[in-house]
Amino acid sequence: MHLLGDSVLGVLVLCLLGSLVVVKRLATGSVLDERPDARLLVQAVNVFNLTFLLVVNPAAAVLLLAGRLRAWDFTRVEIPWPWLRTGVEAVGVASYVLGCGLMMWALLTLRSRYQLGGMAPRPRDGLVTDGAYALMRHPMYAAALAMALGLALALQSLAGLGVFGVYVLMLRRLMPFEEAGLRNVYGEAYDAYTRTVPRLIPSLFRGEPA
Repeated sequence: MHLLGDSVLGVLVLCLLGSLVVVKRLATGSVLDERPDARLLVQAVNVFNLTFLLVVNPAAAVLLLAGRLRAWDFTRVEIPWPWLRTGVEAVGVASYVLGCGLMMWALLTLRSRYQLGGMAPRPRDGLVTDGAYALMRHPMYAAALAMALGLALALQSLAGLGVFGVYVLMLRRLMPFEEAGLRNVYGEAYDAYTRTVPRLIPSLFRGEPA
């Protein structure tokens, strides 16, 4: 790491993760969610989310602080051109920070209406279309993708890019399933919402039917 230095980046990641945990606790009343009693896809995505946020990110931060990440991640790529390396790292750090901020905003928007992704909608909560959900239909997923891509770019890690790729594949399967449940509960109100609000910003699936 050359833009911020390993130690500074490690501290930044830990501070952002700590803030995310605090916001999650204050907004939803819990930090860890119960294991979902749902189909395998939903369980797999939520286990992946939990592992990425609470294991991979803190581990990367600790290894950065200890100056040992390169010894553990053999997939790190050394970009030989300083201008390109600095640009990639800057985009990565910005993406990670924005992803964390978006996830906090989404949690504060949902508050007591929060539940694990892919779970059956609770009609009593009503359709959420304000706050972060006024900009995109899946801000939590967009945030996770931004964080995964950001960490991979900041570290120039091929393993990190692999994590991002797995996220994309899993969420591409999960989002239509989740939206079908929302459409079943909220009907035309949800259809109207999908016609005006994209899935993700920026949308990775532009051109697909809403």
